[in-house]
Amino acid sequence: MTDTIRLIEAVASYHAHVYFDGADERATAELLRTEIGERFVVRLGRWHEIPVGPHTLPMYQVAFETTLFATLVPWLMRNHRSLSILIHPNTHSPRRDHISDGLWLGQRRALLPERLPEEAPKADGAGDPNTEPADTAPI
Repeated sequence: MTDTIRLIEAVASYHAHVYFDGADERATAELLRTEIGERFVVRLGRWHEIPVGPHTLPMYQVAFETTLFATLVPWLMRNHRSLSILIHPNTHSPRRDHISDGLWLGQRRALLPERLPEEAPKADGAGDPNTEPADTAPI
């Protein structure tokens, strides 16, 4: 059996899905969202108060460019406040991106892989950022 090396150039961008369950975790997720927006040039997705797509808990998404991975992900590792966060690449394989190639901070949560296509058109970048980080916010 020969495994094919998959090149990192296929990663167009990344998503971080920040999950919350209940009012207390939602408040923590709000604080984390504010802090991310103050520190990083990202695209903060809308709040999903009920599970959507393959996600089994309420959440919001943070879309970010590949160049930000080395600073945003370690920051999230140190500051996720026990929230569950799925970080995954965006390639042409949404199911694999979420299920096999993602990494978890906090508790791993169930996903519904059957709701994701095996293949999709090549993923675009993270989209235009909608944050305006403060110059004074420490990373």
